[in-house]
Amino acid sequence: MKIAITAQGNELSSEIDLRFGRAQWIIVVDSETGDFAAHDNVVNLNAVQGAGIQTGQNIANLDVEVVITGNVGPNAFKTLNTAGVKIFLAEKQTVQNAIDSLKAGKLKEVNQANVEGHWI
Repeated sequence: MKIAITAQGNELSSEIDLRFGRAQWIIVVDSETGDFAAHDNVVNLNAVQGAGIQTGQNIANLDVEVVITGNVGPNAFKTLNTAGVKIFLAEKQTVQNAIDSLKAGKLKEVNQANVEGHWI
């Protein structure tokens, strides 16, 4: 399964970024092999508007099945939900710890946005 995690850095030891659309990095991990790739999200980090939608579309284009983030707004939620991507929320921790928490069933899947749009 391919998992995308919003992150403050480009390593598994990086802290997750609690922002979705304006996350600094998106790390995509293959849960079966442990292989990962970091994707710079700087174009959306500084976007005036539409960061959640664009980040959601970029993640959907990576054939990701699950997203782990701290918060997701209504537009990002709709974009991911339409693409069939499941969304799980995590508190501040490393990317690796978030993946481990997901595998252990400790993260909550959300079925709606948990913040208003333009949350920074």
